[in-house]
Amino acid sequence: MKYMLIMRSTDAAIEASKTMDVEELLNAMGAFNETMIKAGVMLAGEGLSDPDEGFVVDFDSETPIVTDGPYGETHELFNGFWIIEVSSKEEAAQWASRAPLGPGTKLEVRRVTDESDFADYSDNEYIKKEAQWREQLATE
Repeated sequence: MKYMLIMRSTDAAIEASKTMDVEELLNAMGAFNETMIKAGVMLAGEGLSDPDEGFVVDFDSETPIVTDGPYGETHELFNGFWIIEVSSKEEAAQWASRAPLGPGTKLEVRRVTDESDFADYSDNEYIKKEAQWREQLATE
């Protein structure tokens, strides 16, 4: 099963991170990532730029509206993510609990859907195509 670990921080945690030793932070995150890679569970992981650099596409109108960041409250935004593949929800929780994060930071952990979630639609054209796309992407 794949899980996405979504990192969220409070304003206080973001302010505290500005006084942290960057090399120490890089080493802690790097060691955590390396541990997950060596264990064979990490599929992807990235940090994200400041919300000021982002934008939101809102589909509430007939024509989507693009709004530059910052947007939303800090606790609604996420700073980075990992995608891991593990055997159970409990194992995902164990890995998430080991992340080198401090007070004011939370990881939201969500299972990534797969073809089994759409078994009732296995004859759908795009469900079939998605299986082909996954195979193609895995070989590139």
